Amino acid sequence: MTTKLTVTLEKKIIDRAKLYAQKKGKNLSDLVESYLTELANAAPQQQQDLPKEISKLFGSVRIPAKLDHKKEIRSILKSKKK
Repeated sequence: MTTKLTVTLEKKIIDRAKLYAQKKGKNLSDLVESYLTELANAAPQQQQDLPKEISKLFGSVRIPAKLDHKKEIRSILKSKKK
């Protein structure tokens, strides 16, 4: 069963989102539903294990399940020292 939801957003954001949806061959409602489903299904423990700076990005990037974030950070810092 679907239910109507009213959301208030900046017009520029809506216009850009509609263009994005059109390019993907979807409508805006489908994109919003997919995104909200993904957020709702995210494992709460997975979010808690990440540093605060990384967890703020949750949903905006896809992080591999087996990512060793500490190892990645060390690698990046090591490469910057060179």
